[in-house]
Amino acid sequence: MSDRDGNSLGWFLAGLGLGAVVGLLYAPRSGSETREVLRARAEEGREYMKTRAREVKEQASEWADRGRDVVSQQKEQFRAAYEAGRQAYHETTSEAGAPKNV
Repeated sequence: MSDRDGNSLGWFLAGLGLGAVVGLLYAPRSGSETREVLRARAEEGREYMKTRAREVKEQASEWADRGRDVVSQQKEQFRAAYEAGRQAYHETTSEAGAPKNV
């Protein structure tokens, strides 16, 4: 089995080398042109990623603002409900003549 694995690795490396040679022979551009194209594409990719990162940051900021607004509204509703309940308790206890402890 060890002999078989070594043979497979040898064929893989031979195919890899042959593929690299064929790629170089059939390359449509010279090395400097290819490097320039790769550099331009890398710059495009970097600009795209900067733009997307900015958009994601803005979206996250909007979501955080919305979340703060919702929490603030919920707090106000809770506070209003608490005060209404407290007021109702005071009204009920004052009508019944019970002592006010709240």
